[in-house]
Formats: sequence, C-alpha cells, structure tokens
Amino acid sequence: MNDSRNFRIDTPTGLQYHRDAELLIKANAFFGVVFLLIGGVLALLVSLTRWPSVHLLPADWFYLTLTAHGLDMLVFWIIFFEIAVLYFCSSTLLRCRLATPRIAWLGFALMLIGAVTTNVAIFRGDSSVMMTSYVPMGAHPSFYLGLILFAVGALIGCFVFLGTLVVAKNDKTYEGSLPLVTFGALTASIIAIFTIASGAIILIPTFLWSIGYIHQIDPLMYRTIWWAFGHSSQQINVAAHVSVWYAIAAIVFGAKPMSEKVSRTAFLLYIAFLQLASAHHLLSDPGLSSEWKIFNTSYFMYFAVLASMVHGLTVPGAIEVAQRKKGYTKGLYEWLRRAPWSNPVFSGMFISLIGFGFLGGISGVMMGTEQLNMIIHNTIYVPGHFHATVVIGTTLAFMSLTYFLIPSLFRREVWLPGVAKWQPYVFGFGMYAFALVMMGAGTLGVPRRHWDMSFAGTALPHEFPGSAYLMMGLVGISGVLAVIGGGMYILVTVGSLLFGRKVESSTFAQKGTPIPRAPVAATIGGHHGGAGFAAPGTFTLAIVFLVAFVLYYFINWKYLSTVWGIS
Repeated sequence: MNDSRNFRIDTPTGLQYHRDAELLIKANAFFGVVFLLIGGVLALLVSLTRWPSVHLLPADWFYLTLTAHGLDMLVFWIIFFEIAVLYFCSSTLLRCRLATPRIAWLGFALMLIGAVTTNVAIFRGDSSVMMTSYVPMGAHPSFYLGLILFAVGALIGCFVFLGTLVVAKNDKTYEGSLPLVTFGALTASIIAIFTIASGAIILIPTFLWSIGYIHQIDPLMYRTIWWAFGHSSQQINVAAHVSVWYAIAAIVFGAKPMSEKVSRTAFLLYIAFLQLASAHHLLSDPGLSSEWKIFNTSYFMYFAVLASMVHGLTVPGAIEVAQRKKGYTKGLYEWLRRAPWSNPVFSGMFISLIGFGFLGGISGVMMGTEQLNMIIHNTIYVPGHFHATVVIGTTLAFMSLTYFLIPSLFRREVWLPGVAKWQPYVFGFGMYAFALVMMGAGTLGVPRRHWDMSFAGTALPHEFPGSAYLMMGLVGISGVLAVIGGGMYILVTVGSLLFGRKVESSTFAQKGTPIPRAPVAATIGGHHGGAGFAAPGTFTLAIVFLVAFVLYYFINWKYLSTVWGIS
C-alpha cells in the first residue's frame, strides 16, 4: 500500500512506528494494564485476608479471588504487555512493517476473548482451582477453554514477531546481526513458544476431561507437564524484562553492552537451560526419581543462573561505563549517585534489577536445591520468591518502560509527573518488604494458599510462633503499600492517556529508513558494544551479591540441619 503515512517518526527519539504495529502495541499494552488493574484490586483483597488481624474474606471468596489474581497478574497482564514488547522490538526497533497485521489482530482478539472467558468462569463461582488448576480438582469447561484461546492468540503473536524479523531481513532495514534488545526479545519468543505448547499439551486434554470426553488424567503427569507451562511463563518474563533493562540503559544513558558476545551468549543459555528450573516445583513429588530431580535442579540449571548473573553484571556495568565517559569518575559510585533517580524510567529499571537479583535470584537458586527445597516447599515462601521475580523483576521493568512509551508511543505528556517520580519507589520498596516477610513467614512454615493460618476449628490445629503472625501482619501492610504503588502507576498511565497534553512531534513517511538514525533509536538498535572499559563500582556490587548469596545459602543449610535432630 503506497501510503505516505505508513510510518510515524517520533522526532525526539527517532523511533519509527509502523501504523499497524503502533495500533497493536497500544491495544496490547492497554489491555495488559486493564488486567493489571483487576489483578491489583484482587491483590489487595488477598493481602487483607492473609493479614491475621483483618482476615477480610470468607474462605470461598478467598480462593476465588486468589485464582483470579494469579491468572490476571501472572498470565494476562504480563503476556499482553510482552506481546506489545515483541512488536516494539521487531517492527519499531528494526524500522520495518509488521508482518501479517490481520493475523496479528486475530491473535489479539483470541487473547482478549480467552482472558475474559476465563475471568467470567472464575467469578461465576465454580472454578476456584487456583492458577495451577491441579486435577482432580475440576473447573467449569469455559475456564480451560479461555486459557486455550488466550494461549493460541499469544502463540500467533509470537509467530507474527518472527515473521516481522524475516520482513526486516528481506527489506534490509538493518545490517549484520540482530540488535541486542531484539535478540533478547527473540529469546523470549522462543521460550514462549515452548511454554505455550506445553500448556496446550496439558490444557486441551484437561478441557476434554471437564466436558466428560476423557475419563481420567493422571495427577502426576498433569503437574509435570503443567509446570513446563506455569514456571516457564516466568522464563519468558525474565528474557523480556532483561531486554527492557538493556533498552532503558540505552534510552537513558546511551549505554552500550560491555560485550555483546557475552550478552548474546547469556540469552542463548536461557534458551537451552532456563526451563529446567520448572522442576523445583516437583521436588517433593514421590513419583519422580532422585536422579531426575538432581539433574534438572543442579548441573544444567546453573548455566541459567550464570546467564542471569551475566546480565546482572553487564547492564549496570554498561551504565557505569556510560556515566564515567560523562565525567562521573569520583570514587566507586559517583556514576550511580549522579544517575537520574527522579526519572521513573531509570529508577524503576534499577530497582527492578537489584530486587530481581538479590531477592528473586538468590531465593530461586536456594529453592532449586533438592534438600533445601524441602524446608519451604508449599509454604508462603514460594509466592514470596515469585513476587520478587515476576513483580519486582518483570512488572516494575514494564512499568518503567511505560513512562518512556507514554510520550513516544501514545503521544501524550506524562500526567502528574510528581506521582510518576515516586511511583517506582512506593511500588518497588513495598514489594521488597512484601517478598521478604513472605519468605520469612514461609521459613517458619506458614502455608501458601491457605485461608486461615491458625487452622481454627480443625481436628489437628497447629500453633505457629508469634513471629510468624507478626510477619503475616507485615505481609498485609506491605501488600497494601505495594497496591498503592500499583494504583499510582494506573493513575498516571490512564490519566496521561485521558488528560495528558498531546505531544505534536512526529513526521510521517511511506517507508522506514535503515538503522541507525536518531541517537536514541540508534542506541537501542545498535549492535556494536564498547568492550574494555573498567566498571569497578559494578564489580564491587557483584562481590556484595556473591557474599549475600553464600551467606544465605549457608544459613539455609544450617537451618536444614536442625530440622530433623539425630538422637
């Protein structure tokens, strides 16, 4: 189509938005935020119920709310936004048209229909089976059907992304290898295809079981295959939010990776080994051999841990190198002190990076050790860990990217910039505290998903130590604080679209121009890293991380040794 307005060029950043891609990015991001809003309201209800002195909801409403919260947050919000990121990293960063936009809209429609269908099934009151929906617990058939439709739509989005990479290559909009941020998005897409296929393998027969076509599904088989979907969904998130970290480092600082080869190798390690971490949910299952458990949670999984440690070193290292080039060379940390902490694009990303590494990463490796897993399996430690990874790591990274996209993509000024400035701190540090006290309560044995930790009225009551009740009270308080931070994000985001001053800084063109062009876009899309620059501050932070990791690992082994006394 020879339309002179096929591409919109955002003048301040130089980013070039293909018309179809721009609309799809907006639609996916918008509905992602809608489900984040729904999930956030549900999170408040769950937090107030787990708070022992409040204990808000009755049991049936608690399990209904927890089911909807898990799916709206961990599946619908994040994957909607990730599809938007895939289209941004392909069409926009590579300056090419989006492949098969009609099929992309079909995928979007299936995702939306599926998400709504599953929510309706939950709120009608007969599908409170948690996100995991373990058989033989059964939900209404529309619960499974909605998840299947959503998965098919997301799978279509991944294939449209791959097709767009082919379009960019054929149109020669970039030279050499894929830009690093797009390469990271490709990693996320590959993991997503594996993940969604795993979900289809088990959810389709479960749907047939729910309508009576299949008489029985083996629970152990279900759990094993489901976790290839359930936990691997987080691996999509990891690859996606690490790509966002690299992008924001480029946007804010003009930073280039210290070594692109090392960063790309780390992404490849994700593809090969990251899904093995799914096994840490199965370490207490009696039907799996010890050899299988040890193999999956030790030797090869450590390569995935290595990859995350590489990204955790190279992203702040690239920022340090860029800052030192600007003259911030006094001491080890002037580059960090002089970073733009009032800019939510940067502050959200850096709080995400530190929280994901220190809280999510260290606790995840501990949980992936078979013996240590027994201490905290099925306790509230587990959601403490994945709130550190999914919420602090992924959600906060996506929030920080939103503040860049509001003026660039939606062409609106950020509404209430003062609220936006403080939002990452309120949300991030509220979630830091939330994850920490949940992990502390889990270490004391408080169960996950249980409506009443006091077990009042049961045949076998259990009395937890007073510190456990204190920590669960702090879970409620910090959960409310984090929800307030999430509400601030919704307020700024929706308010910017409705009330933000329109930004008129675009030109239009029939075709995109090859990379590089404007400074920001060239930096995001560039693929020539500057190696050989010292980053001593980042290195010392890495040493602090290593010491924290060793100490926490030792403490848990020491704790394990006291669980079963030898007389």
